[in-house]
This record gives sequence, structure tokens and C-alpha cells, in this order.
Amino acid sequence: MVRRQPVAGARADPVDEEMEFLIITGLSGAGKSLAIQSLEDLGFFCVDNLPPALIPKFAEIIKESQGRIRRVALVIDIRGGEFFDALGAALANLDASGIRFQILFLDASDEILVRRFEETRRKHPLGGSVLDGIREERRRLQPLKERASRIMDTSTLTAREFKQELADAFLRPDGRRALTVDVMSFGYKYGIPLDADLVFDVRFLPNPYYVEALRALPGSSPQVREFVLRAEQTVEFQRKLHDMLSFLLPQFTAEGKTHLTIAIGCTGGKHRSVVVAEDLARYLGASGYTARVKHRDVKKE
Repeated sequence: MVRRQPVAGARADPVDEEMEFLIITGLSGAGKSLAIQSLEDLGFFCVDNLPPALIPKFAEIIKESQGRIRRVALVIDIRGGEFFDALGAALANLDASGIRFQILFLDASDEILVRRFEETRRKHPLGGSVLDGIREERRRLQPLKERASRIMDTSTLTAREFKQELADAFLRPDGRRALTVDVMSFGYKYGIPLDADLVFDVRFLPNPYYVEALRALPGSSPQVREFVLRAEQTVEFQRKLHDMLSFLLPQFTAEGKTHLTIAIGCTGGKHRSVVVAEDLARYLGASGYTARVKHRDVKKE
């Protein structure tokens, strides 16, 4: 699924163009508190649990600061109770006012969220059982998730890794806004990554698993790489994939998107997806993009 960043009106004054206005939301227990702490370290002016109805007025105050505050992050979540329902109207007001903003949606699997609540002995903000609360919260947040500029799955991230993800996403040495692409390999048997923007299935490629001499080798080995890349199906797939991305990525950049996650999946996430993901990251790097490759499932049995 391609997620589009909300784009403000065609006209914006110079202060708007300089300001970063970030709205952080997502599931309870997915890491919003840690996110706001990390963003403060990155120079953002942060406000936690602001009632959504106050967002337009807050944005006007920031504009009136005449550029003294250029990076703003707001945490808006289900803790606002009935006030949370006003978020849609508040975002529409920002759009109408010509204020550009991004939405960072933090997610995690139900199993991980339940475990985190149990470890902290906290109740879910919606009450009832923790699992029922998570499911209801996920249902209510779905429209906001669909509109998010970036979705970050924190299920498998340590606190340090999460902070690094945020730093990579929102701190650039040259201060420019550019598109960073994460290319992730994964195994379908372990589920599709929650934070993927584009997903490509390479299970149709010849499988090294069925070659006895290759089965135990990692996808990064020269033998497996050669086996996968020399196949006619791989050559044709890469040609078409590169052609499509050469069209899509400039469109995402023009839309104001700063991060994209491309997920490449095979059955177990150890051979074909690893080879294709590494090759794609090299191609994107050579094309001038900041590209990083991650292998989610290579260590799983």
C-alpha cells in the first residue's frame, strides 16, 4: 500500500516552508513517550497529549513566532478520550490553512503490546482487558494510520534501535529534506512488515533452498547471490522493478515524502529476498538515494 503524506495548499509563506510540523500517534505501548523524548534531543519543540481541537491554534502561535520555532512534534493519542474525535477536523483545518504536516504512526504487534502492558502493569486507556483495548484502539486509529506519512513498527526494536530509527528519519547533517529508502527482506511465514509502504513478493524466483549445496548458505553468500541473480525471471523482474521505481520515487519526493520502506519477501526471508533486497539497495544508492538494507528474518529458524 502506498501511503500519501497530506499536502497543504499550493501557496505557503516562507515560514511554513521552513517549519517541520510532526504529529505523533499510534497504539498505546508502541513507543510514543520514547519518541517524544528522542525528538526533543533532535531539536524538536514537543508537546505531549495536546487536545486535537487546540492544534490549529497551536499552529498559528508557532507561525507567529516568525521562525524562532522551526521543528514541532505533537503527541496525539487515545488518552484524549472524547477530545480525540476532533483530530480529523483539526487536520482538515491545518490543510485549509496551508500548513504542511507529517503524521508518524507508531505500531506494534498485539502480542508485543500485551507483553509491554503486562511488564509495566499498566491498564489500557480504553479499559477492559488489555487485548480488547488494543483491538478497539487499532480499529479506531485505522483511518489515521491510512493517512500517515510514515508508519514505524517497534515490535522488534530495542530502545536504542528505536532512537536510531528516529535520528535517521529526522536528523540530516545538511538540513535538506530528501527521500530515504529502507529496503527490507522478510519471510512471508513470519508475516508482512507492518511499516512497509511497498511490498514485492519474490517467491516466484528459483529457490536456493531446494539446491542441497546452497540450502545451508546465507543469502549474502556469493553462491546464493549468483544462483538467484542469473535466473531469467530475476533479470526480468529487476528490469521492471527498477523502471517502476524510477518513476515512483521522484513522485514521492515531489509529494514531500521523506521516507519509504520497500519490503521484499520470500518464503523464509533467508535467500531470495535477501539477494534481491541487497541488489535493490545498491541500485538505489547508485541512483543517488540514501538507501539502507535490513534483513528482518535471516536469524529466525
